[in-house]
Amino acid sequence: MRPVVGITLGDGDRPGYHGMREDYARSVELSGAIPVVLPSQRPEDAAALLDRLDGLLLSGGIDVDPALYGRPRHPKLGRVDRRRDDFELALTREALARDLPILAICRGHQVLNVATGGTLLQDIPSELKGAVTHDAPGRRTRRSHAIDVDPASKLGEILGGGPLAVNSFHHQAIDALGKGLVVSARSPKDGLIEGVEMKARSFVLGVQWHPESFWNEARSFQGLFDAHSAACRAGSLVRSR
Repeated sequence: MRPVVGITLGDGDRPGYHGMREDYARSVELSGAIPVVLPSQRPEDAAALLDRLDGLLLSGGIDVDPALYGRPRHPKLGRVDRRRDDFELALTREALARDLPILAICRGHQVLNVATGGTLLQDIPSELKGAVTHDAPGRRTRRSHAIDVDPASKLGEILGGGPLAVNSFHHQAIDALGKGLVVSARSPKDGLIEGVEMKARSFVLGVQWHPESFWNEARSFQGLFDAHSAACRAGSLVRSR
């Protein structure tokens, strides 16, 4: 049986439109799962939506409202969408309560941290002295900096431990870590958190880079999506008994 994975959806580049890069759906398809996109909607509908899903993929996008983690707005804060924030936080917390597998990417990695009580750096260049360039120009598949992956982590189990070159398109990042999360990868030159996971759940993994961009590349991160899909399939079988 193919598991069904819900992918959160942003508001697009034009008012009144939703938008998402096809890379997310293609990566989920390649893993053997069925992708279903989730436009922002009422937080109180999160439970009913998750009743129909086997896993959750929190996608990238615009900044998270700092009011949600108790911080004033930084002058360099970008555009926020409180409707999307509230919906995704409700989805994430409900998925964690159910132990539904979660793969969180870039903004999603940050949403996961906020959902568990953590905070964010609102603008890396102005808040982290000596930071490498994390919002790098160029092609989506340009590997702009290295990260160090903990070989003993789930991320290390999937991708291998040690140094790894990744793409990078973000100006926000995890600051104080959320409850229950552990760090699985960092940027070695500035210490920025690049990967998190939750050992008390079957599969909860966040990455700060964009692995989906490599779905049709020879050197990809498809193992992340395959592992998430496998966890979704295993959880679905348990729930159906």
